[in-house]
This record gives sequence, structure tokens and C-alpha cells, in this order.
Amino acid sequence: MVRTFISRVIEQYMVGQGPQAGIWIGGEFAGSVGCHPINWPNKCCSIGYWLDRQHQGKGVMTRCCTVMLDYLFRELQLHRVTIQCGTGNKASCAIPERLGFTREGITREGEWVNDRWVDLVNWGMLEDEWKSRPPKRRPA
Repeated sequence: MVRTFISRVIEQYMVGQGPQAGIWIGGEFAGSVGCHPINWPNKCCSIGYWLDRQHQGKGVMTRCCTVMLDYLFRELQLHRVTIQCGTGNKASCAIPERLGFTREGITREGEWVNDRWVDLVNWGMLEDEWKSRPPKRRPA
């Protein structure tokens, strides 16, 4: 299963449909952030992320998403990026909120998770909104 995922995301990157990145903390694999295949005619994609529980609540994923969004908007010049989070996943929903995304609505029963349907919060960011943000200084 992991090998299949890795093969799929390498192929996605090689054909120009966007990156996936591993998150490594202290030499250990701790999570991932990446985009789902880019819709080039509409210059948009969605991003997804996950992080091992022991590293949550420390700003790691917000920093990782910031770098990914800078790449997608500034380097790839996308127009729109979206994030979907389970309505009950407060930690996950806090990330797009913290990054300045606009809450755009709910997709009812939009994903099958742990043997049940989950409603998803839809968040959106446009390129002008991202690019008008003052740059944040990254730690050295």
C-alpha cells in the first residue's frame, strides 16, 4: 500500500501534476503534505496533509502548508487552492483558518472514513489573497 502510494505520487510529480512531500522530524518520518493532481486548465488543486499525533499542536503542519502554498502560488502560479477537512476534525480545520483560507461551505457525507460517512468543510484560497499576505520570516 505504501509502495503504491509512493509510485503514484512520483508519477504525479513526473507528469507535472504537483508535488507530495514527506515531513521528517529528528530523522524520523512524521507526516506528509501535498497536492492532489493539478487541474491545469483551471489552474487549481486541493492539498491534503497528515501528521503523527506526537508532533501535532506545535505549528509543524502550518509551516509545511505555508511552504507548499508558496510553491503552488508563486512558482507554479496556480489561481486557486482548496482544502477539505472533516467537520469534526478541529485540529485539521484550524490550519486553513490560521492560513487565511475562506470557509466556503460543507460537502455533506463527502468522504468515507473509519466505516462511516464524514461531512467535509471546504476552504479556498485565491492567488491574489495569498500573494498579498506579508511574507513570514522562516526560522533559520
